[in-house]
Amino acid sequence: MFTIDDLADRLGGYLPPDEIQQVKRAFYYAEQAHDGQRRRSGEPYVTHPLAVANILANMHMDHQSLMAAMLHDVIEDTGVSKKALSVQFGKPVAELVDGVSKLTQITFEDKAVAQAENFQKMVLAMSRDIRVIIVKLADRLHNMRTLGALRPDKKRRIARETLEIYARIAGRLGINTIRVELEDLSFQAIHPMRAERIKRAVASARGNRRSAMREIQSSLQQSLDDEGLKGTVIGRQKHLLSIYKKMRDQRKPFAEIMDVFGFRIITEDVASCYRILGVVHNLYKPVPGRFKDYIAIPKANGYQSLHTTLFGQGGMPIEVQIRTREMEAMANNGIAAHWLYKAGQTTHPIAEGSHARARAWVKGLLEMQRHAGDSLEFIEHVKNDLFPDDIYVFTPKGDIMELPQGATVIDFAYSVHTDIGNNCIACRIDRHLAPLSTRLESGQTLEIITAPGARPNLAWLNFVTTAKARSAIRHALKHQQQAEAIILGRRLLNKALAPFETSLEELDEGVFAKAFKELDVVSLDALLESLGLGNRMAHVVARRLVDVSNGGNADYVLSADSEKAVVISGSEGMVINFARCCHPLPGDPVVGHLSVGKGLVVHRSECKNLGDRKNDPEKLFALEWSDSIDEDFPVALRIEIESRRGLVAELAGVVTDADANIERIGIEERDARLSIVNLTLSVKGRVHLARIIKRIRNLSNVGKITRMTN
Repeated sequence: MFTIDDLADRLGGYLPPDEIQQVKRAFYYAEQAHDGQRRRSGEPYVTHPLAVANILANMHMDHQSLMAAMLHDVIEDTGVSKKALSVQFGKPVAELVDGVSKLTQITFEDKAVAQAENFQKMVLAMSRDIRVIIVKLADRLHNMRTLGALRPDKKRRIARETLEIYARIAGRLGINTIRVELEDLSFQAIHPMRAERIKRAVASARGNRRSAMREIQSSLQQSLDDEGLKGTVIGRQKHLLSIYKKMRDQRKPFAEIMDVFGFRIITEDVASCYRILGVVHNLYKPVPGRFKDYIAIPKANGYQSLHTTLFGQGGMPIEVQIRTREMEAMANNGIAAHWLYKAGQTTHPIAEGSHARARAWVKGLLEMQRHAGDSLEFIEHVKNDLFPDDIYVFTPKGDIMELPQGATVIDFAYSVHTDIGNNCIACRIDRHLAPLSTRLESGQTLEIITAPGARPNLAWLNFVTTAKARSAIRHALKHQQQAEAIILGRRLLNKALAPFETSLEELDEGVFAKAFKELDVVSLDALLESLGLGNRMAHVVARRLVDVSNGGNADYVLSADSEKAVVISGSEGMVINFARCCHPLPGDPVVGHLSVGKGLVVHRSECKNLGDRKNDPEKLFALEWSDSIDEDFPVALRIEIESRRGLVAELAGVVTDADANIERIGIEERDARLSIVNLTLSVKGRVHLARIIKRIRNLSNVGKITRMTN
């Protein structure tokens, strides 16, 4: 059994004696606190924190992290308080233990809200000290190694949450040794039979191709020696989940996946990496388009390496990774390498850069948390943010921006700055105008065109991929809707107050204070927003305000303004919606009704969908069109016309000449001679539509033209 003395011997390789003594003191404290407690396997509970500390020792973590590993369960599982730990071991260690303790209750199936709330606590703890998540990852790794004593259903639940969050975070922080093991252990717990079959097949395949591996490895090593380059060639093996995913996603048999030979070449410096690349390309022909330079442009988690694929003997693919020793340490330990170098009282730019990227990532999580509507929305953004596979694009000044695969122009705009994303109206990709929904490719140069009055579009949510862009758009739209709802609510309430010969501006502050208490709102803006969104009826609120103003006397003489209409222009934004059933146009007689959560919905007065609302004046508003309207409105036409060649071109020409746009067109045959054309246009109003219909009638053999409603 691994003991504290064994751990102390290992720590002697990189920690001073006084720090090792503090780690041992933390172990004895935990041993006493957990006295009498046992794991499901029957072992004393203290074996778990000792194993977690050993995992951190493999990564050369600092003594405070090791102490926190020893003590990480004492707050949760014993009577020891955070204050007691702070007195005994100092505030940094107590904060680490407290941060890790808050993560132990995360569940990912039955209690989604509780899980999301706890995940937010994790982000806050990480923002104070990133070591919290490193200790937690080590804790989760040992728990995954010892799943054997649990029920199969509990194994699967823990494995799923490990794959969903912890393995991805390990990958995001570049700690690939932990990520790979977490993924394989999770795969074995979720699909034990598949994992076992792949494991046996891998062992068999490795045995069969051992001689070929040795031959390729020997030729690579010999080429380096001939050129006088220092480098060690080692075979690289795929892990179980990686093989399974490739078989499933690429629909390839096991034999094709294992036909690829992987090697890693570890050398002394960056210059040697590029010289070695030339040597291996001279030895074996490179596969076009399969070279990636992660040294010049590192991944988000700090990973650096040269990747190339070669044609081996008989066309056999050979994948080669070339990196320095420091890059190898970073690839295995990620952000933990920051403490690996720090432990030796030195710093390394690669490790420092990784730590800076991790801090920037956590800062981004905090920004998403502020913008998210609730904890469930936040965790949805985080899961999206944890997917790998990045592309690299350039700003006009040549700065490199990193984005996930599939990112669009809007994602790029928000990655530069939230205000740039919010005010984005157009984009140039490599100096050519491109749609905002364009999916980006590595190497492109982007220039974002903004306008001060521009606002995010709801349609952007259909194609953005980054969590930052999605949360910022939702946040901006929510505030935009709130502002527009307040404006509409003010207009509706003033209209409702007009019959009582008063207005919001004329009511006293004391009236509002008393009415707010009765109406259960905290401010006038909150009340107006509720009215604008249709969650309250304006006439009810108006009567309550007037009642309070008159000391409870509700007997009033109504003025002649009770039928005064609300004026609309079509540019009010998200809280005034035009019904798709009847497509109202300026010039049409219109009415409106409040739809809960949406605001005012405008219908033509004769719309059949109004139904019983026509007889309820409290739910229906008289509306008037503004004299100054500069918006386009959709309208649907049904045209009976004789079938002939060039019909669509003729209609398009007529519509264009009339300064209108075709939004949608569809043609159906009524018989061999006659066609029905369904046309959706954007027009300025009823007069504009009449002019278009007149021009269409001038075409030859046009029959009936009907404006479609309902």
